Amino acid sequence: MGQIVNVVERPSPRPGIVRFETNRVLSGTGHDRFVATAPVEGNRTVDELARRLFARGGVASVHVNGGMVTVDLEKGYSSDGLADLIRGLYTFYGDGPAAVAAEAAVSAAPDADQAADAPVLQELAEAADAGVPPLPTPGEAAEARNEALAAQAAEAEAAKPTDEPAATDPEPDPGTASTNS
Repeated sequence: MGQIVNVVERPSPRPGIVRFETNRVLSGTGHDRFVATAPVEGNRTVDELARRLFARGGVASVHVNGGMVTVDLEKGYSSDGLADLIRGLYTFYGDGPAAVAAEAAVSAAPDADQAADAPVLQELAEAADAGVPPLPTPGEAAEARNEALAAQAAEAEAAKPTDEPAATDPEPDPGTASTNS
């Protein structure tokens, strides 16, 4: 179910930056920026897109303005597969016979945009038949990512030095305190 988003990948003059032009307005007229080091909260379309892109890995930040998605890749990563994540943002295929029927309908569709996804859907069906475990849902991946970020924040907080004297330090003798006069 759902409709496939048309996506055109455009290189940027800056290395590690990739732009994706879509045929849908994803963020309205505002700018939305997400970074991999902060949890993505909210239930808007752009929030879900950011969660999916971060769950794929290799993405440092995501900026969405209208129908333009700009992705800043982490060093050493490519943009492979990112366009497919954006393209499938509004498609919802479940498990079981209904999903098989939906996949068959898309692969048999005369529409060029939908027919282009037929090989991908066929690969997914073959992987399921071969017993390959399914990828986590975007919600599961986002939850795991948010838990990892919370654990990192807790570790960083625990590693901060405190200004309190250690429990083993003796208390200074009040009679020996020096004063500047």
